[in-house]
Amino acid sequence: MISFSICLLALVVGYFVYGRVVERIFGPDPGRTTPALERPDGVDYVVLPRWKIFMIQFLNIAGLGPIFGAILGAKFGVSSYLWIVLGTIFAGAVHDYTAGMLSLRYGGKSLPELIGMCLGKYAKQLMVVFTVVLMVLVGAVFVDGPAQLLARLTPEHLDVTFWIVVVFAYYILATLLPIDKIIGRIYPVFGAALLFMAVGIMVMLYVHRPDLPELWEGMPNPQPEGLPIFPIMFISIACGAISGFHATQSPMMARCMTNECQGRPIFYGAMVCEGIVALIWAAAATYFFHREGFAESNAAVVVNDITVGWLGAFGSILAMLGVIAAPITSGDTAFRSARLIVADTLKIDQKSVLKRLYICVPMFLAAIGILVYSMSDADGFARIWRYFAWSNQTLAVFTLWAVTVWLFREGKCYWITLIPALFMTAVCTTYLFIAPEGFSWAADTSYTLGGVCVAIAAVWFAVWAWKLRKKGL
Repeated sequence: MISFSICLLALVVGYFVYGRVVERIFGPDPGRTTPALERPDGVDYVVLPRWKIFMIQFLNIAGLGPIFGAILGAKFGVSSYLWIVLGTIFAGAVHDYTAGMLSLRYGGKSLPELIGMCLGKYAKQLMVVFTVVLMVLVGAVFVDGPAQLLARLTPEHLDVTFWIVVVFAYYILATLLPIDKIIGRIYPVFGAALLFMAVGIMVMLYVHRPDLPELWEGMPNPQPEGLPIFPIMFISIACGAISGFHATQSPMMARCMTNECQGRPIFYGAMVCEGIVALIWAAAATYFFHREGFAESNAAVVVNDITVGWLGAFGSILAMLGVIAAPITSGDTAFRSARLIVADTLKIDQKSVLKRLYICVPMFLAAIGILVYSMSDADGFARIWRYFAWSNQTLAVFTLWAVTVWLFREGKCYWITLIPALFMTAVCTTYLFIAPEGFSWAADTSYTLGGVCVAIAAVWFAVWAWKLRKKGL
């Protein structure tokens, strides 16, 4: 419990110390007119209170990743603590803040537009396809988990299929209606449930004081499948430390803000809160995974056992509702984000409901197809989750490189994103070579090729920076 407490404190301190450093490097301008004030449209560009924007951003990003991902990451032992803490402070929160602030500064641009602005039109075209596919994957992945949990809490005739239909119906409404009609109204309620869940589990950790392994006792890899910590753990904890998905959500909030100085609490702060949620679930799952006789590997079952075992019947229902709300509120904004990306790319005005529907129908049909596949295959959900996790972290790589280029051009300290960009490049390329769903090559070969990819990226950036300096730009 000492290691857990130190890590929890480090996340809080990281927000106030390193978060302020990052804010000063970016340089928010309180006098600059924001997109919500410059071009209100009553649908997506809508002024909202800061507390509500924070709550929506937190719920947008805190989906299954910091819960299911942290549980899967806990199989690797206490090394998951370090990645959640260091990844959140120095990579994930920096990624979220800089991406959100770039969108805020440049008219609420969507992520592919920002990447194209920094890395060129071909990168933009690639990211349009990549992000829309990722959003559809998120929508599909974040339906199955909540449906399974809701089926556990309701009568037998309200089965998983019933709840999938209900969740999808909600997704359709939340994607099509103005942001202040559904999302702006119900998210505070969902947020309260999610915060209750996190605080409840944290309190019970201190009440029960389970015999958790400490960092100074060594960090062995107890993962039952024998998968290596690097890079598998860094991909498994999708969203709990860094997530490219977050950068697709931030532009939605950038279109609702009234001051650039709101960025640190909304973007950096929401990521730190997600890191805290991930740390709490990683600690609880570490105890459950390593206690005698516990061999369950299904994350939904682990969530159920932890909440029922520690919070009792009533508390577990409230906690489960928090766990259910998190992925649902990420799934709906995933589809909404995909709609905005397509609309921005094709220059389709979104004031008309019919035009919104033209974009949404194909996405919903694709998500249903993915979901049917995942339910028809015993390992379908796990496989789709791994595809989502890798795609998610790869998108973070592109975002970090784009922000690095922007910071360099602006004469700002670009190292705050360059170092995470290089590290995540190593993670994503090595995973592609070593993972069972990738090339499944030997560890030595995979690590070598991953290192080569990082070296190529570093040299490429160095040459580009040298040429830019030579031109005096």
